Amino acid sequence: MGQRSDGGWNPYAAGALTGLLIVLSAYSTGNFFGASSSFVRTAGMIERIFSPERVARSSYFARFVPHIDWQWLFLAGICLGALCSALLSRDFAWRGVPGMWESRFGPGGARRALASFAGGFVMLVGARIAGG
Repeated sequence: MGQRSDGGWNPYAAGALTGLLIVLSAYSTGNFFGASSSFVRTAGMIERIFSPERVARSSYFARFVPHIDWQWLFLAGICLGALCSALLSRDFAWRGVPGMWESRFGPGGARRALASFAGGFVMLVGARIAGG
């Protein structure tokens, strides 16, 4: 159920299952899935290696304490799960540019970089507006 003929997941089925998982998580734990705060906390952990006094003085890091929490482990699990899935399906390959990106944006890097930056910026703004 949910797989396409090329072996990949149907995006509608995957989206519906993800939505159901989010609702069940919010209902059972009171926590919503999120990632943007984990990136900030990771930056704080890295910065703390080089300048611990700066992190300690930061009012931002007083609010988003740089530590490993459930959301950080959730993201690590996503990465590990994706790797396991690719390895088990024998679809894993080191690629500089995924085929889909190359077919849509060409082999050059400028258009891909612009599309990636624009998409990332829109997601970041949306995540911050939504409170993370």
